[in-house]
Amino acid sequence: MAADTAGRRPLRVLLITHYFPPEVGAPQARLAETARAWAADGLDVTVLTGMPNHPTGVVPPEYRGAWRRIERRDGYRVIRTWLYATPNEGIARRTLSHLSFTVTSVLLGGRAAGAADVVVVSSPTFFPLGSAWLLARLRRARLVVEVRDLWPAIFVQLGVLRDRRVIAALERLEMAAYRAADAVVTVTDGFRDDIVGRGIPAGKVHTIHNGADLSRFSPAAPAALPAPPSPPTQPALPAPPAPPVAAESPVEAKPASRTEPLGPPAASPPAGSPSAEPASRTLRARLGARPGDTLVLYIGAHGISQGLVSVVDAAAELARDPVHVALVGEGADRGRVADRVAELGLTNVTMLPAVDRDEVPAIVAAADICLVPLRDVPLFATFIPSKMFELLAAGRPVIGALAGEAARILSEAGGVVVPPENPSALARAVRALAADPARRAAMGAQGRACVVARFDRQALARRYRHLLEEVTGRAVAVPRQRPCPVDDTAELRWPPVPPPRLAAGPPGPSRPATGPPGPSRPAGEPRRPADEPSQPVSEPLLSIPLPPLPAGGPAEAAEASGVPGETGVPGTFGTTSTFGTTGVTPDITTDVPGQRGRA
Repeated sequence: MAADTAGRRPLRVLLITHYFPPEVGAPQARLAETARAWAADGLDVTVLTGMPNHPTGVVPPEYRGAWRRIERRDGYRVIRTWLYATPNEGIARRTLSHLSFTVTSVLLGGRAAGAADVVVVSSPTFFPLGSAWLLARLRRARLVVEVRDLWPAIFVQLGVLRDRRVIAALERLEMAAYRAADAVVTVTDGFRDDIVGRGIPAGKVHTIHNGADLSRFSPAAPAALPAPPSPPTQPALPAPPAPPVAAESPVEAKPASRTEPLGPPAASPPAGSPSAEPASRTLRARLGARPGDTLVLYIGAHGISQGLVSVVDAAAELARDPVHVALVGEGADRGRVADRVAELGLTNVTMLPAVDRDEVPAIVAAADICLVPLRDVPLFATFIPSKMFELLAAGRPVIGALAGEAARILSEAGGVVVPPENPSALARAVRALAADPARRAAMGAQGRACVVARFDRQALARRYRHLLEEVTGRAVAVPRQRPCPVDDTAELRWPPVPPPRLAAGPPGPSRPATGPPGPSRPAGEPRRPADEPSQPVSEPLLSIPLPPLPAGGPAEAAEASGVPGETGVPGTFGTTSTFGTTGVTPDITTDVPGQRGRA
């Protein structure tokens, strides 16, 4: 427990984040599960966040019409403040949203948050670093900066930022935050190496990886999805009008509701064999697989970071094989991916919209092979898609089109690594695994063992808690991560660890450009990360009514332009994305103004 044996009060933690459940994405899942674990360990945790609206820009009805909301969930307090809600598109509008939360988090949330011993701020987004610094100074608290993406470096390499003055200004803000922090927490070793390489003391920078909730993702998935949560104990709000139904794409299955499962869930089959249970067969059919097909699944963000056009090109090379590829999710690149499917006339690809987080384990369990692709961008060698840990925890054989640190970890976990954006290599890897169920089963077992040993999110939350205690003078050391276990029997270690990378082979079908490359760095241009990073590598609700808004808010059915995994940047990132929403309903006990529009 965080309260010591001498009876001192619990450690008070203020966690500031732009993104939080019930929103979609990896940061939301990581932070919510971490806050829950800290609260269970006796910490006094308060989360300061904005009104939920990501990625559609539509605020749920129960959150509309208030400047500030206070909830209690899973043993900790959540304070939500008004922000400018906008769909995940357009840099200017997203920046305005980020800046608005930076201001309201201090003006509306600062006093309500109360005293703190340590302030933890999770970035991206960038600008709350300033509000966290100010609140930490006002409370004489320690400051911990969590880095989930390298901003602004990722903007530069993806060609989003080109103005040297803007880049230099953002880099100065970035470095100022690192210097002001009492500790910096990164989610990859590559991020840590980059930050230390720019002059931040090594002892100040700590890596605490993303991981998986082993109770949710396991080789024995629950036999049924959780029942829908009971409605809050408050008068029912008028239901919003049904969103307009878009015309069905010729390459998509009929869109499923975000609150309705794709099909009946099923217990997970052995990691390497096609599902035999009738319920699972029904779900596999919804994903497009026919009896006898090997079902290959990608589930997560469809952003420009994932390079899903190369997955479609690999599917084209598998068109004559009994293999079906299912792409589940949303994002800025989804339209272009669908256009590529139509252009190639593929019938072995099914595209489905994003699903609720509670549905994900059953969908993953129905797959025979899971994919984790990223684009061939140098900085992505320092990234680790967090979905990789959940797929491994579920006992699924995983093929990663990855480089750098993520490729190393996947190799240690028994997965197959192919070069990023190489459709021919990906197709050959899928074809080889489709023909060998025993190998798939062995890969699933080794992957699960690795996550249990090294990437259990509960254990990672405890390491994080130890770090907070050390920063505040309540502990002396942070436990180290253990390496993945390696089985010495060949049949349980296919491919070897690390596996040989499959040859690149001839290039696959041509595909549209995924965006301009980042500019080269002439002398004097602000720093860009090295191309080759080092390796191994229920409490009552407080509601302050908001004045009526003018008519003409965003359409309820606004489609997200991207589901940014870790970043929340307008449709560009998502390199560390998990899937769907958390399915957690806040404990709200008082009425909310029924006003429509943005909160």
